[in-house]
Amino acid sequence: MTDAPTLAHGDEYLVIYTGGPNDGQTDTRISTDGGFDSEITVLTAVDGKETLIDYDIVDWTEVGGQFHVNYSYDAKDSEPVEDPEDRGGRA
Repeated sequence: MTDAPTLAHGDEYLVIYTGGPNDGQTDTRISTDGGFDSEITVLTAVDGKETLIDYDIVDWTEVGGQFHVNYSYDAKDSEPVEDPEDRGGRA
């Protein structure tokens, strides 16, 4: 990944999740330290049960003056999530 830009305290950036239960979802985050978070832990409801899911930064781009930051699912550091195929017929 190329060097991240310096953000001002309070600047917003768009997070795009890839993989895991949040795949394809977006979120807006606020910079508190002048940059992007290198990893994000998200509290996510999976089948009605809350679980902590980790995402690691992959890359970023600037679109129309706003930063879009891509994060990838980190299964190793996340709480286990039951595979839909292993749910015994439950969707």
